[in-house]
Amino acid sequence: MLPLEPPVDPMLAAPVRAVPREPGMLFEPKWDGFRCLVFAEPDQVRLQSRTGRPLQRYFPEVLEAVAAQLDRPAVLDGELVVISSDEQGERLDWDLLSERIHPADSRIRALAERTPATFIAFDLLALDDRDLTGAPLSERRELLAGLGLERGGLRTTPVTDDPVLAEEWYRVFEGAGLDGIIAKRTTDPYAPGKRTMRKIKHSRTADCVVAGLRWHAKAEPGTAIGSLLLGLHDEHDVLHHVGVVGAFTAARRRELAAELAELITDGEHPWVGAPEGRRLPGSVSRWSSGEQSWVPLRPERVVEVSYDHTEGGHPARFRHTTQFVRWRPDRDPESCRYDQLFEPARYDLDAVLTGEADRRGRSDR
Repeated sequence: MLPLEPPVDPMLAAPVRAVPREPGMLFEPKWDGFRCLVFAEPDQVRLQSRTGRPLQRYFPEVLEAVAAQLDRPAVLDGELVVISSDEQGERLDWDLLSERIHPADSRIRALAERTPATFIAFDLLALDDRDLTGAPLSERRELLAGLGLERGGLRTTPVTDDPVLAEEWYRVFEGAGLDGIIAKRTTDPYAPGKRTMRKIKHSRTADCVVAGLRWHAKAEPGTAIGSLLLGLHDEHDVLHHVGVVGAFTAARRRELAAELAELITDGEHPWVGAPEGRRLPGSVSRWSSGEQSWVPLRPERVVEVSYDHTEGGHPARFRHTTQFVRWRPDRDPESCRYDQLFEPARYDLDAVLTGEADRRGRSDR
């Protein structure tokens, strides 16, 4: 019987600006997927999300892989990812992964066969009847490596104790869809819910057109901004919705509502009545059954935002909510284009997964 039962709060990471150079550190790629804890027993396998919710109904192929390969009771911490391939190699595919959170069992089963998920383990919380959360990372990592999770939908993340190599991983692995680097102290226990790890993530800025807004959900419409809707022009001068910026103080939300009121329009707008082929706000989300209401603004103002990376095929969008940097009154909205976004050189994910990605493994494609 396992000494740990779900839900268990996963250990978290605090952001830092650079790869730490202190001794006694282990570095690993930061996988861009769904955080997942696996509770494996002979008679059942359970998957838990970062927030403690069960995930097993969405990933039946992972349950089968764990049951087939792991012959000892264990609790694993790791990431669920979906890998796609093209002529340049393999990379993580967030869009395909996101499709797995679907209410229909038939759809889930079809996707499990068409685009199977992989579980990438990076920590071991329990083995047999032993609780390992109090053991140092060095011991947990050694035991994890001994499980042989290297085939059939289960993998173990590569690690290095070389900060120079970690910096190289940070630079080149983004081309395979990875999110950055995680740094851990080898002497640390597993600390549920604590930000004892460190993460080094990619961050960049872009100048975007502000072409719409959403009112704050907890305020009277018209009195406080919830988020600003961002747009970029493609090579055909078509304005696409690429994401939102919304981390404002309560006072600043009210100020923005007054500032932007004069730009609200019910006239012609590039996102109202637009033809197929462009990204638009207000689409039905997989998390909700209705359209997400928004208010069109005349696309006259430009804002600089910071972002980590993009997702989706062309035209792409920002993966996460962006952060406000500053207004750019010096920029013409028509000059806010996709070509300012950073595109990392492609890097074959197989080199990352097999642990063969070293300083000789970089790709200049």
